[in-house]
Amino acid sequence: MNPFREDLVSRSRAEPCSIVIFGATGDLTHRKLIPALYNLAVDGELPTGVKIIGFARREKSDAEFREGLELLNKKVSRSGQDPAIWGPFIETVSYHTSEFTDPAGYKSLADKLDAIDAERGGKGNRLFYIASAPEFFDEILIALKNAGLNEAKPGCWSRVIVEKPFGTDLATAKHLNQVVNETFHESDTYRIDHYLGKETAQNLMVLRFANSIFEPLWNSKYISHIQITCAENLGMEGGRGGYYESAGALRDMVQNHLLQLLSLVAMEPPTDLSADGVRDEKVKVIRSLRQWDTPEKVAKNVVRGQYTAGYIDGNAVPGYREEDRVSPESDTEAYVAVRLLIDTWRWSGVPFYIRMGKRLPKKSTEISVHFKDAPCVLFNALPGGVPGGNVLVIRIQPDEGISLRMVSKIPGTSLRLEPVKMDFHYATSFGKGSPEAYERLLLDAIAGDATLFARRDEVEEAWKFIDHIEHAWHQSDNPPPMAEFVAGSWGPREADQLLQQDGNQWRRL
Repeated sequence: MNPFREDLVSRSRAEPCSIVIFGATGDLTHRKLIPALYNLAVDGELPTGVKIIGFARREKSDAEFREGLELLNKKVSRSGQDPAIWGPFIETVSYHTSEFTDPAGYKSLADKLDAIDAERGGKGNRLFYIASAPEFFDEILIALKNAGLNEAKPGCWSRVIVEKPFGTDLATAKHLNQVVNETFHESDTYRIDHYLGKETAQNLMVLRFANSIFEPLWNSKYISHIQITCAENLGMEGGRGGYYESAGALRDMVQNHLLQLLSLVAMEPPTDLSADGVRDEKVKVIRSLRQWDTPEKVAKNVVRGQYTAGYIDGNAVPGYREEDRVSPESDTEAYVAVRLLIDTWRWSGVPFYIRMGKRLPKKSTEISVHFKDAPCVLFNALPGGVPGGNVLVIRIQPDEGISLRMVSKIPGTSLRLEPVKMDFHYATSFGKGSPEAYERLLLDAIAGDATLFARRDEVEEAWKFIDHIEHAWHQSDNPPPMAEFVAGSWGPREADQLLQQDGNQWRRL
């Protein structure tokens, strides 16, 4: 620990621990988790003495497992791969072969962890990361409990990170919550949402509550509406169609990522920056969402769609129903737009619009806050009046930053107005790129900071809202229709009409 930095850190100190990753042969481990841990080591953030154990069913030796990790880390690591750092880092990684339901496999895992603890001088901190397929979540948790691995040794801790999807509806989420809480205490349970680890998402509270120019305007008196957009130009490459058919855009992205961003935008100031202080305010937002609990309300406030064949970056792409592993009669949405209302004093009458779609023209996630127009009596006589209003744009990815659009006079002898932007980019302002989301989240879990992880009640309240929409689509006698749009366009015209009923339109990305 650097003594000159000790008073500057804002989190508890991360202690040495053993990290067990279930589903270690999967893409998440190779592309995200191991590169994140390696980059923490590069930055000097990973505690000395951390050991990483990959747990999976496939037969592999330590050397084979490490070789596969090294090949992909060279391609995806944000800081490249320095042999001087990678060498000592990869030596901390080992592989453990076992079925997820085999008690003997967990017994031998416990023996391996005890040996590591003895080597480390008795420090028995353990972090279990469940990165397997969702159907194994229950089995892994129950097996950990049966093996006694959920119980922390005196003076130590034992925690679990559970990947998304956390359930497929309210009933399954409640069931999984019950299994988790029968295995680990809620304070030791970390339901991960990688969007909350993105630098710009973390900066939302700072933007609002540390800048006096924004918070007084952050209410229905000054804000017309707010948009949250997650656009993806990819389709169902890599066999993703099979997963998407069982999930869809609403459950895959809106229930977790986008409702989490919504809660950060709309929350009240927390009493403090503790994990529960922040999460108490976030869950109030989700609980205050007006429920679209009938097919009629869903039809009026939610649009679902599928893309048809078109072009992305000049390349022909198939329609959703022609994608690999997608049914030709599929009723799964690859695009969704939702109009939301938050029934609180701060946000009364302010519509929030969320949209997420595949095969849109570009990849981008952003939040745009649209302020009400100023009285323009001074400029009514000008040709065209005042061009648009003030918009604050928070770019989550890929170009992380914040921009503010305002109106300015064009230089010259005549009075002509034009919108201009004040732009802030993380990379140029701070001279370095932002760390990957999983880096921050893994370090927070090791340090015991759950602020950026979802709590049980957050997850269940979000599913309660989503379930009404899913029921209207798939279980009602008169489901709302499925809209269509050409791949490479910005979505169906019905989504445009969703905003037009309030006199608004989607921001052009």
